[in-house]
Amino acid sequence: MSTSAARPLLDAQGLGRRNPNGGEWLLRDISLTIDPGDRVAIVGPSAAGKTLLLRALALLDCLDAGDVLWLGQPVAAADVPGFRRHVIYLHQRPALFAGSVEVNLRQPFGLRVHAGRHFDRDWILGRLRSVGRNADFLEQFTGDLSGGEAQIAALLRALQLMPRILLLDEPTAALDPETAQAAEQLVAAWQAEDGARATLWVSHNADQARRVAQRTQRLVGGRLENGN
Repeated sequence: MSTSAARPLLDAQGLGRRNPNGGEWLLRDISLTIDPGDRVAIVGPSAAGKTLLLRALALLDCLDAGDVLWLGQPVAAADVPGFRRHVIYLHQRPALFAGSVEVNLRQPFGLRVHAGRHFDRDWILGRLRSVGRNADFLEQFTGDLSGGEAQIAALLRALQLMPRILLLDEPTAALDPETAQAAEQLVAAWQAEDGARATLWVSHNADQARRVAQRTQRLVGGRLENGN
């Protein structure tokens, strides 16, 4: 079976990253495959390297070992901007620009990599309603947002770009339990719209990992283990 449908979206092969100051390995021998439709969770103790792993998969940091393949091919330096259109990393503490939430949601569509695509306000409003917010949320200034509200804004900014893979670094950490589960449902609905989309969640919450993922792996000391 060698059709494109059988090809992994993302294939990490033997990834490693050293501490640039001390030289010890922060990530070592990481191999991970993400197929279309996958829902994967990464769990593990603090300082295990979970954020470093997501950044490595998004090609945000230089690697000291291994390769990241996209659709079976290495990603050349010139292709990284296009790669990041398809693979979006969402940080636990998202960076938002000064201005309103709507300004932040519109901003990516001014980038060359998203040329020809447009901000869909109705799509955003529909998703806001699902997490208990209304149109007034779009007018709020980012400096006035709580940590949880900033995460909602950042999540919507990522989802609207329709990536193939969403790398989620504790995206609900600052949300109350009810809103966190609404955000989980928001991601699930987005993924259900296209069966080829995939998600990789990092979470400290084992219950959340069971809700959002079909398979879980544990990262300990910079190495991946099979989950429960």
